[in-house]
Amino acid sequence: MRNTFLVGTAVAVALAGSLYGATARAEAPTATASVSALALPEPTGKHPVGMTNVHVEDEGRADPWVPVEDRELMISLWYPATKPSNTRAPYMTPAESEAYGASTGLGLPSDLFATVTTRATLDAPPVKVRGGLPLVVLSPGFGMPRATLSGLAEDLASRGYAVAGIGHNHEAHGITFPDGHTTRCVACENTDFPKVGAVRAQDVSFVLDELTGEHPAWKGGAVIDKDRIAMIGHSAGGFSTVPAMLRDHRIKAAVNMDGNFRFPNDSRLNRPMLMLGKPSHAPGGQDPTWDETWSELTGWKRWLSVDRTEHLSFTDLAPLAKQLGSPLQELDGDRADAITRAYVAAFVDTHLRGRTAPLLDGPSARFPEVRFHRP
Repeated sequence: MRNTFLVGTAVAVALAGSLYGATARAEAPTATASVSALALPEPTGKHPVGMTNVHVEDEGRADPWVPVEDRELMISLWYPATKPSNTRAPYMTPAESEAYGASTGLGLPSDLFATVTTRATLDAPPVKVRGGLPLVVLSPGFGMPRATLSGLAEDLASRGYAVAGIGHNHEAHGITFPDGHTTRCVACENTDFPKVGAVRAQDVSFVLDELTGEHPAWKGGAVIDKDRIAMIGHSAGGFSTVPAMLRDHRIKAAVNMDGNFRFPNDSRLNRPMLMLGKPSHAPGGQDPTWDETWSELTGWKRWLSVDRTEHLSFTDLAPLAKQLGSPLQELDGDRADAITRAYVAAFVDTHLRGRTAPLLDGPSARFPEVRFHRP
């Protein structure tokens, strides 16, 4: 089980391995690139994007990985803004970048991820919309900082969504808190996947309480429509969607991006679910949990796979690796990113806004790489 980010002396990148035992496509570095040139793709919506970070503490709840501490989380919030501020939002803090890079043991430049250019600005004023903004909660892969889903978050925010990316403490290689300390991935030392799913389900409920309660943790929280909430997760975040939905009925719909469903498949779920994965995540494939879960989903559901992708193709690492000259997968990194954005947006538009999204009805000439499965 590994998540390895390779950067050669020429500052080229390749990704090898996945969090759950599948083997990603790795290539030798073939081109040079300036780290300072790394940038997330532009959002596709009409709104400028604001971003802020919020620290929350679940007082009285012992941290499951470090029980002497109360459970505390960092949340990144992206949202449609009335206008940009004068400060570009950081991708990762220098300490997060160093910790995430050091987790590979490959001697990466410590500032590699701190130099990525985002498309959001810090603390820009949020828009005020009649009826409020639908909320999308993001949960990243195991060991991965929440920043690795920033491109998707920015795109959704530009389309009119509030987006909350959760930093699950001690489950990521690098989470920096307001007092300056940065935590490591304690859970990675002895992984208990069902426990990860249960812990994240609790985290999501707590975050929803904090963002939609009478006194929101985010000063802009009044713009959130607490009746329109979806959850999207990659890898461990993806398999955590089901326990989170079973625990909390405020979550109206969810997307699992290439995560094994590591929970007991004995509870039916009658809410919308999109399963979006690499080619091996097809009916009868290497991961039987997708087949098992499909039979337990009794509401609206879609099962899609994307040709020529790998486990990490649904994160920011796909377009960033392309910029560094050594792609993660056979499919172009920007194309993989565009597909993820399009199908996730179609899903949340359908289930949080009631909009018609023909993209989810069947194969599309726009995206021939996407295969629909209806076992």
